[in-house]
Amino acid sequence: MIAVDPGRDVTYHRFRFPADLHLGAADGVTAGPGGLALAAPADRVEHTDPHSGDTAGYDAATWTSPVVPVGFAAAELVPSWTADAPPGCWLRVELRGWAGDTATTGWYELGRWAADDTAIHRSSVPGQADGAARVAADTLLVTGATVTGWQVRATLLRRPDAPAGPVLRTLGVVASAGHKPGTPATTRAGAPGSAVTPPAPRSGTAGDGRGRVLDVPRYAQRLHAGGETRWGGGGDSWCSPTCVSMVLDFWGAGPTPERYAWVAPPGPRPVVVHAARHCYDHAYAGAGNWAFNTAYAGLHGVDAFVTRLRSLAEAERFVAAGIPLIVSAAFTRGQVPGLDYDTRGHLIVLVGFTANGDPVLNDPYAPDDEGVRRTVPRAAFEAAWQGGSGGVVYVVRPESVPLPPAPAQANW
Repeated sequence: MIAVDPGRDVTYHRFRFPADLHLGAADGVTAGPGGLALAAPADRVEHTDPHSGDTAGYDAATWTSPVVPVGFAAAELVPSWTADAPPGCWLRVELRGWAGDTATTGWYELGRWAADDTAIHRSSVPGQADGAARVAADTLLVTGATVTGWQVRATLLRRPDAPAGPVLRTLGVVASAGHKPGTPATTRAGAPGSAVTPPAPRSGTAGDGRGRVLDVPRYAQRLHAGGETRWGGGGDSWCSPTCVSMVLDFWGAGPTPERYAWVAPPGPRPVVVHAARHCYDHAYAGAGNWAFNTAYAGLHGVDAFVTRLRSLAEAERFVAAGIPLIVSAAFTRGQVPGLDYDTRGHLIVLVGFTANGDPVLNDPYAPDDEGVRRTVPRAAFEAAWQGGSGGVVYVVRPESVPLPPAPAQANW
């Protein structure tokens, strides 16, 4: 059995706009007060939404990053971003791999994202695979190429009659060496079937989060079972947007009631239905797309991104800084005592640690809010998290709350 390596190669790099506009190649974009904005369009794009059949014309402009070296052979790349996309606007995000001074893959689409579903149906882009790499929803998996660097490209699109254009605030990518035995394609939140058996973890150095539990509100996704079934089948599949809703409300940044007044009947917690709709990936047919969830969070005035942590020791640093984490894990019934169900991909809020280092969770897969809070054994949970998703987390926090100091090989 392979041990989870807390020294595994993981790097995260992010561009912030408008400050970093000059670092890349701009074609029709400009620095706006809140980020990167569409100026004089560089292109006119006709797009047919495959989920509605509707065709519309859009003004388009792009920003292409410089090549970002990662210092190791990357196996997986996951982008994330924060942006505004008013009605009639959307973003396309693409990635390609590099080695040295040569592009070693083509461009792959990692998302067609809109803040709502009036312009296009927000979606990942299935069917992208060749001898170099393939796309698994929100993740670029390197299969046959050598990738030691990456390049990201964002296209801002706006209908000519739209009253306002899109604004891109941040754009980042986490690159990581491979993890065993799961892959993103089989550990996606809401995927059916049993989890793979993950490796045993190796402990890292404590990050000073022990004995601290953050007062994150407790929301049960299963309160919605049997209610609204659009956007991924309903409550039993809504772990990710339920977690994002908990963390937004922890920061006092959740949507106001008028934003989710459209939910009718309102049910037990309409804000979760609202989040599920606005995180939903119409190609994947679920609300668990990692980047779409952090992009939704980013609409609420907070900083949000996807990265990978190497161990719970790194996670402790965030708790010590007052920042809860949303973590992606996979496990079988009985593998993690206290989590007595099977999942091939599940999102849970890590809210703190006991004095001896056991994780304290807000697990939305509970019949009611009271059952959400759970404490689980450290080693078993770390294995389920690292083995299931390779340590994926959503980091969601106000800019006024500092991130903890990053390690030498920075993964946040």
